[in-house]
Amino acid sequence: MKVLAISGSASLLSSNFYLLQAISGLWKEKAKVSVVEGLADFKMFSPQALEVGVLEEIQRIKNQITNADLLLIATPEYSHNIPACLKNLLEWCTASGEFHQKKVIPITFTPNEPRGKFAMQSLLMSLKSMKAQLLTQISLYKTDVEIQHQKIILPEEIQIMLDEALHLTGG
Repeated sequence: MKVLAISGSASLLSSNFYLLQAISGLWKEKAKVSVVEGLADFKMFSPQALEVGVLEEIQRIKNQITNADLLLIATPEYSHNIPACLKNLLEWCTASGEFHQKKVIPITFTPNEPRGKFAMQSLLMSLKSMKAQLLTQISLYKTDVEIQHQKIILPEEIQIMLDEALHLTGG
């Protein structure tokens, strides 16, 4: 199974990136997981930009989305919403349909509860509007995991939850 894990954070090497790296390690025997970051570098979407054509780096991630069996999207919450860079990626994919019927597991990963609630609502609305197949949603907090030297250690109960989420995909 090919899994594309997208870090929705505007920060390079964010905790969301490290969370996805930890999931990649957890699933290494069950799936090929590629972790994507750097969405903040993408050109802002506009209808006029589509008229000019899709830039190579944006087309590359669109192709990765198309070719993936499952998408994991991990995002922080910025101002009660998803980061602009993640919304920008979603907008680049709206008209072209890469998310249509794509299996997706959205994850919010924030410092403490209840942060992440509004980001999850926003992400779910966007994914539903693009007709993505939402398998489950996961809200995690930094208090749920151990962070050592920019590496995230997933407790057993979270590992079990993530494995159950992967099982929903048939993986």
